[in-house]
Amino acid sequence: MDRCYSIAIDGPSGAGKSTVAKAAARELNFVYLDTGAIYRTVAWHITMLGIGPKDTDHVPMLLDDCNIAIEFLEDGQHMILNGKDITGEIRTPEIASCASQVAAQPAVREFLLDLQRDLAKTHNIIMDGRDIGTVVLPDASLKIYLTASPEARAKRRYDEYVAKGQETTFAEVLEDQKKRDYDDSHRKIAPLKKAADAVEVDTTEMGLQESVDTVIALIREKLAL
Repeated sequence: MDRCYSIAIDGPSGAGKSTVAKAAARELNFVYLDTGAIYRTVAWHITMLGIGPKDTDHVPMLLDDCNIAIEFLEDGQHMILNGKDITGEIRTPEIASCASQVAAQPAVREFLLDLQRDLAKTHNIIMDGRDIGTVVLPDASLKIYLTASPEARAKRRYDEYVAKGQETTFAEVLEDQKKRDYDDSHRKIAPLKKAADAVEVDTTEMGLQESVDTVIALIREKLAL
């Protein structure tokens, strides 16, 4: 392959980045990398060892024993930590909150940076996260900032948790949503922000298919696919 294309999709939690990115990758035959799952893997690792996400003394020390592998299977991306598939275990509100906090640690971001960039060098890839277009892939072929109102994003997250049988309330999810937005946009290292050359897509009033179609159209136009 002479040239690999990379698509960076950033935006706040619950904007639909992962769902839209997965669908676009399928349609365009690109590899989809859920970078949030990588941070959730680190969060799960330290949680199982009883270490808090803001512990700047112990978290960096634990990274040496955090051997992460990624498998792209028919049903999606699987996260393998030290030989164990923890894909299902990392999808909880607690791990999501922990991941947002641990991602603020410079040592963690540096630890995962090469893993993400190496994949972009060898695959046509779509990545979503908080700082893909601003830090991880500053030279991405196309940058998209996917967003929606806090209420719309909280409702989507709440519906996901209910479907999985997890007990919570909309008020709790909305409060957590706003806290994560603040944490993500105010952290000192690689805060959530729209890249200067990113195309903004607001999905507040969009259904899933319309969101997917909009992003795919942008990619096809930019890359002349």
